[in-house]
Amino acid sequence: MVDQFQGISSSGILGPSQGSKSLQGPQQTESGQSFKSLLMESINEVNRLQSEADEAMTNLATNRTENVAEVFTAVKKAELAFQTLMQIRNKLETAYDEIKQMRV
Repeated sequence: MVDQFQGISSSGILGPSQGSKSLQGPQQTESGQSFKSLLMESINEVNRLQSEADEAMTNLATNRTENVAEVFTAVKKAELAFQTLMQIRNKLETAYDEIKQMRV
C-alpha cells in the first residue's frame, strides 16, 4: 500500500520533491516561473486576444476587411480564452474558500 503512494510522488506527478516542500515564499514551476507570473501572462494573453477581436470587428464594420471567417475566428478565440480564464478563477476561488474553512 505504501509503495503505491511512493510511486505517485516518484513518477513525476508531484515533481521530484514537491511532497516535502515547506511553505517558503513563491514556488517556481518547472520552467522557472512563479505562479503569479504565469497567471499574469495568461491574463495579458486573454487581454491581447480580446483586443485583436475588437480590432477585427471594427475593421469588418468599417469595410477595412471583408474576411468574415477571420473575424469570427478571432472572436471565438477571445471568447474561449476568457471562458477558460474564468474557470481557472472559479477553481482558485473554490480552493481558497476550502482553505479558509480548514481547522488548524
